[in-house]
Amino acid sequence: MNNTIIAVDNSGSYRVYLTLSTGMVQEAVDIHGCSHTAAAALGRTITAAGLMGLMLKGEDDKLTVQIKGDGPAKEILASANSRGEVKGYISDPSVELPLTESGKLNVSGAIGNGTLTVIKDLGLKEPYVGRIDLVSGEIAEDFTQYFMASEQQPSSVALGVRMNSGKVEGAAGMIIQVLPDASDEALTALEDMLFYMDSISLLAQDAEQSGAEDKIADLFGRIFKGLPEAFAPHILEERELRWHCDCSRERMERALISIGKKDLAEIAEEGHAELTCSFCRTSYTFDKEELMRLLEEAR
Repeated sequence: MNNTIIAVDNSGSYRVYLTLSTGMVQEAVDIHGCSHTAAAALGRTITAAGLMGLMLKGEDDKLTVQIKGDGPAKEILASANSRGEVKGYISDPSVELPLTESGKLNVSGAIGNGTLTVIKDLGLKEPYVGRIDLVSGEIAEDFTQYFMASEQQPSSVALGVRMNSGKVEGAAGMIIQVLPDASDEALTALEDMLFYMDSISLLAQDAEQSGAEDKIADLFGRIFKGLPEAFAPHILEERELRWHCDCSRERMERALISIGKKDLAEIAEEGHAELTCSFCRTSYTFDKEELMRLLEEAR
């Protein structure tokens, strides 16, 4: 079932990308064995990356998001494409910090000061690279700043992951982007709605527990129910975001060849190599015969 909605408001003033990413985030948490803080940080990042992937036009277009800070989480990396396939990892999935004074997971403390980098591979000679200094480390605010500073696109980004005893009870993301010739009245109504809106993680949890057959439609209704009809969004299409890692034995072979003949010869002499995918934790083992074959290819 689709878990993502793309919509535009009735006045043509803004576009909405909304996803209920609970299942995808739970899969990432299970693969990496994330603490609650790490789950929130990684979940927010892969959710944002997934929505941004759906904004890409070409069938083979893809992007990479890197959040790098001086906090204990160190680095979060996420990759997504226009087909809705998403993967990601966090350098320290065990990172855990005391809750903030407001009782929330301390994602900004885990990330610290650093940068947000977005790399888009659009099939051109050189990829597009946009980079900003982190605004808060809370991730949603940082993506909001990225859209304005790097893409000159006024946007509002909301990301949330709600955890309980290792289980993701609700995860969601929303990116709202202002369209050309937007009406002041529509934007004022939208700003008022966003100001009074409950946290998106709580709304996601409510949608998951609602019993509704179409949970993303339920979440969509919960968020926009208070807007006047003239400025309310209507659905253009529904899509699916899902966890997908495209690693393979062939990719790992190319990785071994790429390290160079000298280093590969040393590994082949040892007679054994094991490579583990950072995204899905799948391990690939190579014996001496395979390593010698790869060494011949490298030469």
